[in-house]
Amino acid sequence: MKIITIYDIAKEANVSVATVSRVLNNTAPVKDSTREKINRIIDKYHFQPNALARSLTKKETGMIGFILPDITNPFFPEVFSGAENVARELGYTIFLCNTLGDIQRESEYLSILREKRVDGVLFMGGRINIKNLHPDLIKEVVDLEERMPIVLVNGDLKKSNLTRVFTDEVAGVELATQHLIDLGHTNIGFIGGIDYMTNSMQKVKSLKKTLERNHLTFNDKWLLYDSFSIQSGRNMMTKLLEMDKKPTAVICINDFVAIGAIKSALEHGVRIPEDISIVGFDDTLLATAVIPELTTVSQQSHELGKLSVQVLHKLINKEKVKKLIVLSPELIIRDSSGCPVR
Repeated sequence: MKIITIYDIAKEANVSVATVSRVLNNTAPVKDSTREKINRIIDKYHFQPNALARSLTKKETGMIGFILPDITNPFFPEVFSGAENVARELGYTIFLCNTLGDIQRESEYLSILREKRVDGVLFMGGRINIKNLHPDLIKEVVDLEERMPIVLVNGDLKKSNLTRVFTDEVAGVELATQHLIDLGHTNIGFIGGIDYMTNSMQKVKSLKKTLERNHLTFNDKWLLYDSFSIQSGRNMMTKLLEMDKKPTAVICINDFVAIGAIKSALEHGVRIPEDISIVGFDDTLLATAVIPELTTVSQQSHELGKLSVQVLHKLINKEKVKKLIVLSPELIIRDSSGCPVR
């Protein structure tokens, strides 16, 4: 079967190749009758323009890269879903890069995205959440940004001056902490995350500041770092429950850790929220799938994804955008938090 080209379309329509190109790309006015004739021939042969050729002429691929750390954590697919919906509306296809939290994989994907000549990159997780990051890893991203727009999502790279879109996680923990204090809790712990990651450190700092503002102190024994998984939440809650003095409420780094914490508490015969209140972070779909349903902080994951693509699209089109775009979190109160039993 013969492969139909733009030249064949032009010949059959008895018009120039430039006229067919204008119809395909909608780049300039074409007489209605001529446009209809060309479109009939295009439909007749089910013609689709070559994407590579179009990228060479327009210097666009219609693709954006999305680097994220863990596709198995429901929060990231929810952000991706919001991003993909807007990307499709704007005519982009997303090249998804799941790094599994591996910085070497991040570097490999950055190289691939450069080779693919994507129009822009959304970068989430991994190195953009590490406090003392090696300068070479920062430079790698900054160098790529000289070739294509990059938006950092829920993270930062020191002295990079890259555009950032993020949900105010510090404010989110403040909401969660004040909620527990208002319920009557004075002994509040924090579990999950990694001590060298900025998102973990910022959340703990916010918890301590909110306690101080309410004339309460934080017990460092109730701060347990490990990771972001359900199993780590289970392990850390077990450690808390084995202590002589226990907190009456616990804030978790994310919903995964909170679910693990709930499982451990129930296994130990601890009532939620009567004996201990548990608050998660992210408000993923799992928050309402667990019993008791989880009080948690919404990062507006879909909106975060949508806004990130919208900002990247403006950068691709060389429009001016703010360097920092911030979303406000929302506390979602459900059954896992309540007044402590005296």
